[in-house]
Amino acid sequence: MVLILINAVTLGLETSPDAIAVFGPILTAIDRAILGVFVLELAIRVVVYRTHFFRDPWRIFDLLVVGFALIPATGSLSVLRALRILRVLRLISIVPSLRRVVTGFITALPGMGSIMLLLGLVFYVFAVMATKLYGSSFPELFGGIPESLFTLFQVMTLEGWSDGVVRPVMAVYPTAWLFFIPFIIATSFTVLNLFIGVIVSAMEAEHEAVESADRATLHTDQA
Repeated sequence: MVLILINAVTLGLETSPDAIAVFGPILTAIDRAILGVFVLELAIRVVVYRTHFFRDPWRIFDLLVVGFALIPATGSLSVLRALRILRVLRLISIVPSLRRVVTGFITALPGMGSIMLLLGLVFYVFAVMATKLYGSSFPELFGGIPESLFTLFQVMTLEGWSDGVVRPVMAVYPTAWLFFIPFIIATSFTVLNLFIGVIVSAMEAEHEAVESADRATLHTDQA
């Protein structure tokens, strides 16, 4: 884990022209040395686990992350060298708590799909209404379904929604708050909280599953 953190610092310093000018060769040497350690570690794992190595998704994740760092920094592949920073993500496979968070998030994806569908329906209904109600007066905001969807997304994120969208519309349509307030409640406060609830529930289930497995292992060892 220490090597990963050191590598993260060196990769960050490589983005600074001043740091490159002073410590360029040292940073390159450290990066190559750490990469060599990672490659050696993976090679040892492959030898030890053989075909079982490729049955663990976290080991495959490590292999892909390190593999990106081996891509030559020339030609069209030079862009992929920027993905070397992905090596920092190896912390996820090393730190159990981070691994549980990611596993819980993946477990929550099916439930999130239903919420995404619900959110999409809400967006579409309100976009059609906004286009019909305000499209003629504010074509740049609600001139069509794409424009309305983008504007409503801005309203949902609460980024400049008041001065940039709602107040100009209310200057022409004073009752427009009857449209925007229900939309904000339905999306920003209700549907997005459902996302959080599904993710938290999945993470709690993953945590309980890990604790149950640990208790079962402890009981087996004591027996």
